[in-house]
Amino acid sequence: MKYRTTTRRQALRASVAFASMGFIPPVTFSQTFAASMSRHRIERPGIGAIGLRYQGAVITEKAREYGDIVAVCDVDRHVREQARASFGSTPKIFENYVELLAAKDVDVVLIGTPDHWHSKMVIDACRAGKDVYCEKPLTLTIDEGKKIRDVAASSKQVVQVGSWQRSDQRFRQAVEIIRAGRIGKLQTVEVVLGKNEVGGPFERVSVPKHFNWNLWQGQTPGVPYLAERSHYTFRWWLDYSGGQMTDWGAHHIDIAQWAINSLPVEISGKARFPDVVDGYTVPIDFDSTIRYENGVVLTVSDTGRNGILFTGTEGRLFVNRGSITGKPIDDLATNPLPREQFSVYDFDNLTRPERSGKLDAIINHMGNFFDCVESRRKPISDIESQQRSVSTCHLANISLRLGRTLNWNPSVETFVEDEEANKFLSRPQRSGFEVI
Repeated sequence: MKYRTTTRRQALRASVAFASMGFIPPVTFSQTFAASMSRHRIERPGIGAIGLRYQGAVITEKAREYGDIVAVCDVDRHVREQARASFGSTPKIFENYVELLAAKDVDVVLIGTPDHWHSKMVIDACRAGKDVYCEKPLTLTIDEGKKIRDVAASSKQVVQVGSWQRSDQRFRQAVEIIRAGRIGKLQTVEVVLGKNEVGGPFERVSVPKHFNWNLWQGQTPGVPYLAERSHYTFRWWLDYSGGQMTDWGAHHIDIAQWAINSLPVEISGKARFPDVVDGYTVPIDFDSTIRYENGVVLTVSDTGRNGILFTGTEGRLFVNRGSITGKPIDDLATNPLPREQFSVYDFDNLTRPERSGKLDAIINHMGNFFDCVESRRKPISDIESQQRSVSTCHLANISLRLGRTLNWNPSVETFVEDEEANKFLSRPQRSGFEVI
């Protein structure tokens, strides 16, 4: 094992073995684990966290169970100093993530930055010999995903993407039911993401002294500072993100595609874009239709009840973050579907309690990551699945921007005889910040 000589999983297996021999220890599992730890030298991984506003802070907090926070990094001095205070006085603080990656006591890197930084940071972390947990969406462009896949494979680093709905019991159960054929042959999937924000024009102001605006922009075009371009509202600018299509879409489209178990070949859509100087640039209204190799049709809309509706030849099933409903769910009372019958990953969450809801599901998702750091196996939100899922989000956005139907070859990951569309597979990158 890479870090610890005894794991929670091993302690649990030991307690189960004792029970099978008729011996029930008069202590709890936590006591058993603590006792086993006292008899062995523990080497907890050093964790470095990059990007600490909200979601970055959330995943860093969840990771503390498995390692020690030894370094934090953010281009906003206020954010990084607050993070150091939140996680104790021990972590070193950095403005530039390159310095964090050079730290020898950092074994694992958590990335909670805006989307346009994900690919470069994952690639650089893998090349630095670090295992990585990166927030979704994994990439800003489709070509970035190809590079990440190659680097992660050659470096043999473990990379988990923060698409935590894969570790949420409701979404996981929905996929299990679909792939077990409980609604017959899957025909259509309807995904509703919600509306993009509309806003602007925004006031150009001086860059705050505590904020490194040049470094925050990274590979994207250098533009005048607007407070609304950074922090949470970055997602409403196409320079940095893809709006709801890559925000909620990286969750819901991922789950839909996991259930569909195929890849897209035709994408069409329509959208209405704003025309406001110094205003948000994502679509005001949008909907998209995606056809898969196996014939399933996925529709993506910004209007309706947020969630995913699966329709098959023998029934329907709806799932979102608050519920999972449909006759297949009712039928589980008399015809259960054991979780063990559905496992497509080397190292799954089947030994953990079933959890639902963002903060609880992230507990399982982060636990799965550290399990895989120790075992060197593929996590549940691995590079290949997440690169393919976010690519579908990008395909939909490209179709919206071009306003026409596109044909896609998933084997070579290019548009079919479409030079104009293929130009959108990558973007110009500022000198010094290229994703290479």
